[in-house]
Amino acid sequence: MPVIEELIRTEQDGTISFGNYKLSSKSKLQDYEHDGDLYKVKTFYEITKLERNGMFVYESVPGTTVERFAVTNDGITFDVEGDKDAQLTIQLAEDTEYEVYIDDSAIGSMRTNMSGKLYVSVELNEGTLVTVKINRR
Repeated sequence: MPVIEELIRTEQDGTISFGNYKLSSKSKLQDYEHDGDLYKVKTFYEITKLERNGMFVYESVPGTTVERFAVTNDGITFDVEGDKDAQLTIQLAEDTEYEVYIDDSAIGSMRTNMSGKLYVSVELNEGTLVTVKINRR
């Protein structure tokens, strides 16, 4: 999968793609408009972070490339790639239980903390997409 050279973009299906884990220095793009919201992305090999309207949405350590990031009332789905295993932090509804799937395999139920953050570790290999689905229970 190619990295996102423009740092963030809107896909034909209405989702967004963002991040570039191959950058050696921090890069950011802010005020990217998508569906009436303003997004800001910061990315490089150490971290990828996405904010919507000034609020936290996604973070990975180390950096990743995310494709087809879609938020629904029931959860979030996206494809992720990186050259190292990553710890993902995702903003969802606070104190809510979610079922987490990695490449269509259920890895279990997880509950967000009081601030709505969910933490997921994913095993990544460069050039291979991993699909993450997080559905409200």
